[in-house]
Amino acid sequence: MDSMYLYGTSKVNEQGHLEIGGIDTIKLAEKYGTPLYIYDVNLIRERARGFKQTFDRLGVPSQVAYASKAFSSIAMIQLVEEEGLSLDVVSSGELFTALSAGFPPERIHFHGNNKSIDELEMAIDEEIGCIVVDNEQELRTLSRICELKNKVMPILLRVTPGVEAHTHDYIVTGQEDSKFGFHLDNGQAEKAMLFAGKSKGIELLGLHCHIGSQIFETTGFLLAAEKLMTKLKEWNDKFGFQAKVLNLGGGFGIRYTAEDTPLPAANYVEEIVVSVKGLSEQFGLELPEIWIEPGRSLVGDAGTTIYRIGSTKDIPNVRKYVAVDGGMSDNIRPALYSAKYDAVLANRVYDQPEEKVSIAGKCCESGDMLIWDLPLPKTTSDDLLAVFCTGAYGYAMANNYNRIQRPAVVFVEDGQDRLVIKRESLQDLIKLDLPLKEAAVKK
Repeated sequence: MDSMYLYGTSKVNEQGHLEIGGIDTIKLAEKYGTPLYIYDVNLIRERARGFKQTFDRLGVPSQVAYASKAFSSIAMIQLVEEEGLSLDVVSSGELFTALSAGFPPERIHFHGNNKSIDELEMAIDEEIGCIVVDNEQELRTLSRICELKNKVMPILLRVTPGVEAHTHDYIVTGQEDSKFGFHLDNGQAEKAMLFAGKSKGIELLGLHCHIGSQIFETTGFLLAAEKLMTKLKEWNDKFGFQAKVLNLGGGFGIRYTAEDTPLPAANYVEEIVVSVKGLSEQFGLELPEIWIEPGRSLVGDAGTTIYRIGSTKDIPNVRKYVAVDGGMSDNIRPALYSAKYDAVLANRVYDQPEEKVSIAGKCCESGDMLIWDLPLPKTTSDDLLAVFCTGAYGYAMANNYNRIQRPAVVFVEDGQDRLVIKRESLQDLIKLDLPLKEAAVKK
Protein backbone atom coordinates (compact mmCIF):
# COMPACT_ATOMS: atom_id res chain seq x y z
CA MET A 1 0.00 0.00 0.00
CA ASP A 2 2.92 2.38 -0.53
CA SER A 3 1.00 4.31 -3.13
CA MET A 4 -1.89 5.10 -0.79
CA TYR A 5 -2.59 8.80 -0.50
CA LEU A 6 -3.62 10.12 2.91
CA TYR A 7 -5.18 13.57 3.33
CA GLY A 8 -4.66 16.10 6.11
CA THR A 9 -4.21 14.54 9.54
CA SER A 10 -5.15 11.05 8.29
CA LYS A 11 -2.68 8.31 9.19
CA VAL A 12 -2.56 4.59 9.93
CA ASN A 13 -2.17 3.73 13.62
CA GLU A 14 -0.46 0.74 15.28
CA GLN A 15 -3.58 -1.39 14.92
CA GLY A 16 -3.51 -0.84 11.15
CA HIS A 17 -6.64 1.33 11.44
CA LEU A 18 -7.28 4.58 9.65
CA GLU A 19 -7.01 7.50 12.04
CA ILE A 20 -8.27 11.06 11.39
CA GLY A 21 -7.71 14.05 13.66
CA GLY A 22 -5.95 11.82 16.16
CA ILE A 23 -8.96 9.48 16.50
CA ASP A 24 -9.35 5.87 15.34
CA THR A 25 -12.12 5.79 12.71
CA ILE A 26 -13.18 2.32 13.92
CA LYS A 27 -13.96 3.80 17.34
CA LEU A 28 -15.89 6.62 15.66
CA ALA A 29 -17.92 4.07 13.68
CA GLU A 30 -18.68 2.15 16.90
CA LYS A 31 -19.69 5.35 18.70
CA TYR A 32 -21.81 6.99 16.00
CA GLY A 33 -22.77 4.12 13.67
CA THR A 34 -22.39 3.88 9.88
CA PRO A 35 -22.52 5.35 7.31
CA LEU A 36 -20.66 8.22 8.94
CA TYR A 37 -19.18 11.40 7.50
CA ILE A 38 -15.98 12.40 9.29
CA TYR A 39 -14.51 15.88 8.73
CA ASP A 40 -10.87 16.73 9.41
CA VAL A 41 -11.24 20.22 10.90
CA ASN A 42 -7.51 20.93 10.81
CA LEU A 43 -7.46 20.36 7.07
CA ILE A 44 -10.42 22.73 6.52
CA ARG A 45 -8.59 25.40 8.54
CA GLU A 46 -5.40 24.79 6.52
CA ARG A 47 -7.27 25.15 3.23
CA ALA A 48 -9.03 28.32 4.37
CA ARG A 49 -5.78 29.90 5.54
CA GLY A 50 -4.06 28.88 2.30
CA PHE A 51 -6.40 31.19 0.36
CA LYS A 52 -6.69 33.97 2.91
CA GLN A 53 -3.02 34.30 3.87
CA THR A 54 -1.90 34.47 0.24
CA PHE A 55 -4.11 37.52 -0.33
CA ASP A 56 -2.84 39.06 2.92
CA ARG A 57 0.79 38.38 1.95
CA LEU A 58 0.27 40.04 -1.42
CA GLY A 59 -1.36 43.05 0.29
CA VAL A 60 -4.51 42.94 -1.82
CA PRO A 61 -7.95 43.80 -0.45
CA SER A 62 -9.98 40.62 -0.77
CA GLN A 63 -12.78 38.39 0.44
CA VAL A 64 -12.61 34.60 0.45
CA ALA A 65 -16.23 33.45 0.57
CA TYR A 66 -16.97 29.82 1.36
CA ALA A 67 -19.52 28.45 -1.14
CA SER A 68 -21.78 26.85 1.44
CA LYS A 69 -23.65 24.73 -1.12
CA ALA A 70 -20.70 22.32 -0.88
CA PHE A 71 -21.62 21.55 2.73
CA SER A 72 -23.83 23.70 4.91
CA SER A 73 -24.50 23.17 8.61
CA ILE A 74 -24.47 25.31 11.74
CA ALA A 75 -21.08 23.96 12.87
CA MET A 76 -19.51 24.31 9.42
CA ILE A 77 -20.60 27.93 9.14
CA GLN A 78 -19.30 28.69 12.64
CA LEU A 79 -15.96 27.19 11.58
CA VAL A 80 -15.94 29.46 8.50
CA GLU A 81 -16.61 32.43 10.79
CA GLU A 82 -13.71 31.38 13.08
CA GLU A 83 -11.39 31.51 10.06
CA GLY A 84 -12.56 35.00 9.09
CA LEU A 85 -14.02 33.98 5.72
CA SER A 86 -17.12 35.35 4.03
CA LEU A 87 -20.03 33.18 2.96
CA ASP A 88 -21.80 32.47 -0.31
CA VAL A 89 -25.43 31.30 -0.04
CA VAL A 90 -27.87 30.35 -2.80
CA SER A 91 -31.25 29.95 -1.06
CA SER A 92 -33.28 31.14 1.91
CA GLY A 93 -32.42 27.80 3.56
CA GLU A 94 -28.68 28.43 3.31
CA LEU A 95 -29.18 32.04 4.43
CA PHE A 96 -31.31 30.94 7.40
CA THR A 97 -28.66 28.37 8.39
CA ALA A 98 -25.98 31.07 8.25
CA LEU A 99 -28.00 33.52 10.35
CA SER A 100 -28.90 30.75 12.82
CA ALA A 101 -25.18 30.04 13.18
CA GLY A 102 -24.61 33.67 14.13
CA PHE A 103 -22.68 34.47 10.95
CA PRO A 104 -22.19 38.23 10.37
CA PRO A 105 -24.78 39.24 7.69
CA GLU A 106 -22.45 41.85 6.20
CA ARG A 107 -20.12 39.04 5.03
CA ILE A 108 -22.87 37.03 3.30
CA HIS A 109 -23.25 37.07 -0.50
CA PHE A 110 -26.49 35.77 -2.02
CA HIS A 111 -26.28 33.95 -5.38
CA GLY A 112 -28.70 32.03 -7.59
CA ASN A 113 -30.46 32.36 -10.93
CA ASN A 114 -34.04 32.40 -9.63
CA LYS A 115 -34.25 34.12 -6.24
CA SER A 116 -37.85 34.48 -5.10
CA ILE A 117 -39.33 37.77 -3.88
CA ASP A 118 -39.40 36.27 -0.37
CA GLU A 119 -35.69 35.45 -0.63
CA LEU A 120 -34.81 38.94 -1.86
CA GLU A 121 -36.85 40.53 0.93
CA MET A 122 -35.20 38.29 3.52
CA ALA A 123 -31.74 39.27 2.25
CA ILE A 124 -32.64 42.99 2.34
CA ASP A 125 -34.28 42.80 5.80
CA GLU A 126 -31.27 40.96 7.24
CA GLU A 127 -28.96 43.56 5.63
CA ILE A 128 -26.62 41.04 4.06
CA GLY A 129 -23.41 42.25 2.42
CA CYS A 130 -24.18 41.69 -1.23
CA ILE A 131 -26.58 40.15 -3.74
CA VAL A 132 -25.11 38.69 -6.92
CA VAL A 133 -27.76 39.66 -9.47
CA ASP A 134 -28.27 37.12 -12.22
CA ASN A 135 -30.72 38.59 -14.73
CA GLU A 136 -32.66 41.69 -15.72
CA GLN A 137 -35.94 40.64 -14.09
CA GLU A 138 -34.19 40.10 -10.75
CA LEU A 139 -32.39 43.43 -11.06
CA ARG A 140 -35.66 45.33 -11.60
CA THR A 141 -37.47 43.42 -8.84
CA LEU A 142 -34.65 44.02 -6.36
CA SER A 143 -34.50 47.72 -7.23
CA ARG A 144 -38.27 48.08 -6.69
CA ILE A 145 -38.25 46.24 -3.34
CA CYS A 146 -35.25 48.25 -2.06
CA GLU A 147 -36.91 51.54 -3.01
CA LEU A 148 -40.17 50.51 -1.27
CA LYS A 149 -38.22 49.55 1.87
CA ASN A 150 -36.00 52.64 1.60
CA LYS A 151 -32.92 50.42 1.66
CA VAL A 152 -29.78 50.29 -0.49
CA MET A 153 -28.43 46.84 -1.42
CA PRO A 154 -24.85 46.41 -2.70
CA ILE A 155 -24.78 44.11 -5.75
CA LEU A 156 -22.50 42.38 -8.20
CA LEU A 157 -23.64 41.59 -11.73
CA ARG A 158 -23.02 37.98 -12.65
CA VAL A 159 -21.74 37.87 -16.21
CA THR A 160 -20.91 35.09 -18.63
CA PRO A 161 -17.52 36.01 -20.04
CA GLY A 162 -17.43 33.37 -22.76
CA VAL A 163 -14.74 31.38 -20.96
CA GLU A 164 -15.46 27.83 -19.92
CA ALA A 165 -13.03 25.75 -17.94
CA HIS A 166 -13.38 22.13 -17.04
CA THR A 167 -10.41 20.41 -15.49
CA HIS A 168 -7.65 20.49 -18.14
CA ASP A 169 -9.66 22.09 -20.92
CA TYR A 170 -10.71 25.67 -21.38
CA ILE A 171 -12.86 27.04 -24.16
CA VAL A 172 -13.28 30.62 -25.20
CA THR A 173 -16.48 31.23 -27.11
CA GLY A 174 -18.05 34.31 -28.58
CA GLN A 175 -21.43 33.37 -27.28
CA GLU A 176 -22.28 31.40 -24.20
CA ASP A 177 -25.37 29.34 -23.59
CA SER A 178 -25.87 29.38 -19.82
CA LYS A 179 -28.75 29.64 -17.38
CA PHE A 180 -26.61 32.01 -15.34
CA GLY A 181 -25.76 35.67 -15.71
CA PHE A 182 -25.74 38.57 -18.16
CA HIS A 183 -23.85 38.09 -21.38
CA LEU A 184 -20.76 40.27 -21.31
CA ASP A 185 -20.52 41.09 -25.00
CA ASN A 186 -24.06 41.45 -26.37
CA GLY A 187 -25.05 44.58 -24.45
CA GLN A 188 -26.98 42.79 -21.65
CA ALA A 189 -24.37 43.49 -18.99
CA GLU A 190 -23.94 47.12 -20.04
CA LYS A 191 -27.69 47.74 -19.95
CA ALA A 192 -27.79 46.23 -16.43
CA MET A 193 -24.86 48.36 -15.30
CA LEU A 194 -26.57 51.55 -16.53
CA PHE A 195 -29.87 50.59 -14.88
CA ALA A 196 -28.13 49.87 -11.56
CA GLY A 197 -26.39 53.24 -11.75
CA LYS A 198 -29.75 55.04 -11.92
CA SER A 199 -31.49 52.96 -9.24
CA LYS A 200 -31.89 54.57 -5.80
CA GLY A 201 -32.04 51.15 -4.12
CA ILE A 202 -28.90 49.60 -5.58
CA GLU A 203 -25.16 50.12 -5.22
CA LEU A 204 -23.24 48.36 -8.02
CA LEU A 205 -19.93 47.11 -6.61
CA GLY A 206 -18.65 45.32 -9.72
CA LEU A 207 -18.75 42.05 -11.65
CA HIS A 208 -18.88 38.36 -10.85
CA CYS A 209 -18.22 35.28 -12.97
CA HIS A 210 -17.90 31.55 -12.42
CA ILE A 211 -16.25 29.59 -15.19
CA GLY A 212 -16.50 25.97 -14.13
CA SER A 213 -15.72 23.37 -11.50
CA GLN A 214 -12.89 21.06 -10.48
CA ILE A 215 -10.37 23.20 -12.42
CA PHE A 216 -6.68 22.26 -12.26
CA GLU A 217 -5.14 25.17 -14.15
CA THR A 218 -5.12 28.94 -13.79
CA THR A 219 -5.57 29.59 -17.53
CA GLY A 220 -9.38 29.88 -17.41
CA PHE A 221 -9.34 32.28 -14.45
CA LEU A 222 -6.75 34.49 -16.13
CA LEU A 223 -8.74 34.60 -19.38
CA ALA A 224 -11.89 35.48 -17.45
CA ALA A 225 -10.07 38.18 -15.46
CA GLU A 226 -8.78 39.70 -18.69
CA LYS A 227 -12.24 39.74 -20.31
CA LEU A 228 -13.88 41.30 -17.25
CA MET A 229 -11.16 43.92 -16.75
CA THR A 230 -11.28 44.84 -20.45
CA LYS A 231 -15.03 45.42 -20.11
CA LEU A 232 -14.52 47.48 -16.94
CA LYS A 233 -11.97 49.63 -18.82
CA GLU A 234 -14.53 50.16 -21.60
CA TRP A 235 -17.22 51.17 -19.05
CA ASN A 236 -14.79 53.46 -17.27
CA ASP A 237 -13.95 55.25 -20.52
CA LYS A 238 -17.57 55.51 -21.71
CA PHE A 239 -19.48 56.08 -18.46
CA GLY A 240 -16.88 56.78 -15.75
CA PHE A 241 -17.82 53.54 -13.93
CA GLN A 242 -15.18 52.33 -11.45
CA ALA A 243 -15.63 48.81 -10.10
CA LYS A 244 -14.89 48.31 -6.40
CA VAL A 245 -15.05 44.49 -6.61
CA LEU A 246 -14.05 41.79 -9.08
CA ASN A 247 -15.32 38.33 -8.11
CA LEU A 248 -13.80 35.45 -10.08
CA GLY A 249 -15.90 32.74 -8.45
CA GLY A 250 -14.72 29.29 -7.44
CA GLY A 251 -14.10 25.94 -9.10
CA PHE A 252 -10.61 25.22 -7.74
CA GLY A 253 -9.97 21.49 -8.14
CA ILE A 254 -9.07 18.84 -5.54
CA ARG A 255 -7.45 15.41 -5.71
CA TYR A 256 -10.09 12.66 -5.72
CA THR A 257 -7.87 10.00 -7.30
CA ALA A 258 -4.32 9.72 -8.63
CA GLU A 259 -5.60 11.05 -11.99
CA ASP A 260 -6.22 14.49 -10.45
CA THR A 261 -3.40 17.06 -10.19
CA PRO A 262 -4.71 20.20 -8.46
CA LEU A 263 -2.64 23.30 -7.71
CA PRO A 264 -2.11 24.60 -4.17
CA ALA A 265 -4.49 27.44 -3.27
CA ALA A 266 -1.63 29.93 -3.20
CA ASN A 267 -0.90 29.30 -6.91
CA TYR A 268 -4.43 30.19 -8.02
CA VAL A 269 -4.51 33.28 -5.84
CA GLU A 270 -1.05 34.57 -6.81
CA GLU A 271 -1.64 34.27 -10.53
CA ILE A 272 -5.09 35.88 -10.31
CA VAL A 273 -3.71 38.77 -8.22
CA VAL A 274 -0.72 39.37 -10.52
CA SER A 275 -3.03 39.37 -13.55
CA VAL A 276 -5.64 41.75 -12.06
CA LYS A 277 -2.93 44.08 -10.70
CA GLY A 278 -1.18 44.18 -14.09
CA LEU A 279 -4.42 44.83 -15.98
CA SER A 280 -5.47 47.59 -13.52
CA GLU A 281 -2.15 49.37 -14.05
CA GLN A 282 -2.26 48.83 -17.81
CA PHE A 283 -5.79 50.25 -18.05
CA GLY A 284 -5.26 53.07 -15.52
CA LEU A 285 -7.99 51.69 -13.21
CA GLU A 286 -8.07 51.52 -9.42
CA LEU A 287 -7.32 47.97 -8.23
CA PRO A 288 -10.67 46.38 -7.34
CA GLU A 289 -11.10 44.23 -4.26
CA ILE A 290 -10.70 40.61 -5.42
CA TRP A 291 -13.24 38.05 -4.24
CA ILE A 292 -13.18 34.29 -4.72
CA GLU A 293 -15.61 31.53 -3.72
CA PRO A 294 -13.99 28.20 -2.87
CA GLY A 295 -16.38 25.43 -1.82
CA ARG A 296 -15.13 22.00 -2.80
CA SER A 297 -11.48 23.07 -2.34
CA LEU A 298 -12.15 23.94 1.34
CA VAL A 299 -14.08 20.86 2.42
CA GLY A 300 -13.84 18.19 -0.30
CA ASP A 301 -10.71 16.33 0.76
CA ALA A 302 -11.41 17.00 4.46
CA GLY A 303 -14.38 14.59 4.42
CA THR A 304 -14.22 10.79 4.64
CA THR A 305 -17.21 8.45 4.70
CA ILE A 306 -17.09 5.22 6.71
CA TYR A 307 -19.37 2.36 5.62
CA ARG A 308 -19.92 -1.14 6.94
CA ILE A 309 -19.41 -3.94 4.42
CA GLY A 310 -22.52 -6.03 3.82
CA SER A 311 -23.32 -8.65 1.19
CA THR A 312 -21.04 -9.75 -1.63
CA LYS A 313 -21.91 -11.19 -5.00
CA ASP A 314 -19.34 -12.92 -7.17
CA ILE A 315 -20.09 -13.42 -10.87
CA PRO A 316 -17.28 -15.75 -12.08
CA ASN A 317 -15.10 -14.22 -14.80
CA VAL A 318 -17.23 -11.05 -14.77
CA ARG A 319 -17.18 -9.04 -11.54
CA LYS A 320 -17.39 -9.20 -7.79
CA TYR A 321 -19.79 -6.83 -6.07
CA VAL A 322 -19.27 -5.75 -2.48
CA ALA A 323 -22.22 -3.87 -0.97
CA VAL A 324 -22.05 -1.21 1.76
CA ASP A 325 -24.72 0.21 4.09
CA GLY A 326 -25.04 3.50 2.20
CA GLY A 327 -24.72 4.57 -1.42
CA MET A 328 -26.45 7.13 -3.61
CA SER A 329 -28.50 8.26 -0.60
CA ASP A 330 -25.31 9.74 0.95
CA ASN A 331 -23.12 10.18 -2.17
CA ILE A 332 -25.05 10.66 -5.39
CA ARG A 333 -22.11 12.07 -7.35
CA PRO A 334 -20.98 8.74 -8.89
CA ALA A 335 -24.55 8.16 -10.16
CA LEU A 336 -24.96 11.76 -11.41
CA TYR A 337 -21.52 12.50 -12.82
CA SER A 338 -19.63 9.18 -12.87
CA ALA A 339 -17.47 10.77 -10.17
CA LYS A 340 -14.47 8.70 -9.10
CA TYR A 341 -13.32 7.97 -5.54
CA ASP A 342 -10.59 6.04 -3.76
CA ALA A 343 -11.20 3.84 -0.74
CA VAL A 344 -9.45 1.50 1.72
CA LEU A 345 -10.55 -0.87 4.46
CA ALA A 346 -10.46 1.40 7.50
CA ASN A 347 -9.76 -1.51 9.87
CA ARG A 348 -7.11 -3.22 7.69
CA VAL A 349 -5.40 -0.42 5.79
CA TYR A 350 -2.08 -2.21 5.27
CA ASP A 351 -3.51 -5.58 4.18
CA GLN A 352 -2.50 -6.35 0.62
CA PRO A 353 -5.19 -6.17 -2.07
CA GLU A 354 -6.16 -9.62 -3.29
CA GLU A 355 -8.94 -8.83 -5.74
CA LYS A 356 -10.70 -6.10 -7.65
CA VAL A 357 -14.23 -5.44 -6.48
CA SER A 358 -16.97 -2.97 -7.31
CA ILE A 359 -18.60 -1.15 -4.40
CA ALA A 360 -22.38 -1.21 -4.59
CA GLY A 361 -24.78 0.93 -2.57
CA LYS A 362 -27.87 -0.47 -0.90
CA CYS A 363 -30.49 1.49 -2.87
CA CYS A 364 -32.79 -0.47 -5.18
CA GLU A 365 -31.28 1.16 -8.23
CA SER A 366 -28.84 -0.45 -10.66
CA GLY A 367 -27.02 2.89 -10.96
CA ASP A 368 -26.24 2.91 -7.24
CA MET A 369 -22.54 2.13 -7.58
CA LEU A 370 -19.92 4.06 -5.60
CA ILE A 371 -16.63 2.73 -7.01
CA TRP A 372 -15.80 0.38 -9.91
CA ASP A 373 -12.83 -2.00 -9.86
CA LEU A 374 -11.34 -1.11 -6.49
CA PRO A 375 -8.34 -3.24 -5.37
CA LEU A 376 -9.14 -4.59 -1.88
CA PRO A 377 -8.17 -7.44 0.44
CA LYS A 378 -10.83 -10.17 0.76
CA THR A 379 -13.64 -8.56 2.75
CA THR A 380 -15.99 -9.81 5.49
CA SER A 381 -18.99 -8.21 7.18
CA ASP A 382 -16.66 -7.18 10.03
CA ASP A 383 -14.86 -4.75 7.72
CA LEU A 384 -15.34 -1.02 7.36
CA LEU A 385 -14.74 0.85 4.11
CA ALA A 386 -13.34 4.40 4.18
CA VAL A 387 -14.13 6.42 1.06
CA PHE A 388 -11.94 9.53 0.77
CA CYS A 389 -12.82 13.08 -0.34
CA THR A 390 -16.56 13.01 0.32
CA GLY A 391 -16.62 16.36 2.12
CA ALA A 392 -18.14 18.34 -0.75
CA TYR A 393 -21.60 17.59 -2.16
CA GLY A 394 -21.95 14.41 -0.08
CA TYR A 395 -24.15 15.40 2.81
CA ALA A 396 -25.28 18.48 0.85
CA MET A 397 -26.87 16.25 -1.81
CA ALA A 398 -27.88 13.43 0.55
CA ASN A 399 -31.46 12.26 0.20
CA ASN A 400 -34.06 9.87 1.58
CA TYR A 401 -34.48 7.68 -1.49
CA ASN A 402 -35.82 4.28 -0.37
CA ARG A 403 -36.54 6.06 2.93
CA ILE A 404 -32.95 5.62 4.00
CA GLN A 405 -31.98 7.95 6.86
CA ARG A 406 -29.25 10.48 6.23
CA PRO A 407 -26.00 9.74 8.09
CA ALA A 408 -24.49 11.54 11.05
CA VAL A 409 -21.66 14.05 10.61
CA VAL A 410 -18.72 14.23 13.02
CA PHE A 411 -15.97 16.87 13.23
CA VAL A 412 -12.59 15.68 14.53
CA GLU A 413 -9.74 17.93 15.63
CA ASP A 414 -6.71 17.32 17.84
CA GLY A 415 -8.02 14.09 19.36
CA GLN A 416 -11.52 15.47 20.01
CA ASP A 417 -14.67 14.37 18.21
CA ARG A 418 -17.86 16.38 18.05
CA LEU A 419 -21.20 15.28 16.61
CA VAL A 420 -22.33 18.22 14.42
CA ILE A 421 -25.29 16.67 12.59
CA LYS A 422 -27.35 13.89 14.17
CA ARG A 423 -28.22 10.74 12.26
CA GLU A 424 -31.79 10.88 11.03
CA SER A 425 -34.15 8.60 12.94
CA LEU A 426 -37.00 6.57 11.47
CA GLN A 427 -39.32 9.03 13.19
CA ASP A 428 -37.60 11.92 11.38
CA LEU A 429 -38.54 10.28 8.08
CA ILE A 430 -42.28 10.60 8.73
CA LYS A 431 -42.37 13.85 10.73
CA LEU A 432 -43.80 15.83 7.78
CA ASP A 433 -46.22 13.08 6.67
CA LEU A 434 -49.95 13.55 7.23
CA PRO A 435 -52.47 10.68 7.28
CA LEU A 436 -55.04 10.04 4.57
CA LYS A 437 -57.91 9.17 6.92
CA GLU A 438 -56.89 8.87 10.53
CA ALA A 439 -53.85 9.33 12.67
CA ALA A 440 -51.01 6.97 11.88
CA VAL A 441 -50.66 4.21 14.44
CA LYS A 442 -47.31 4.11 16.20
CA LYS A 443 -45.92 0.60 16.34
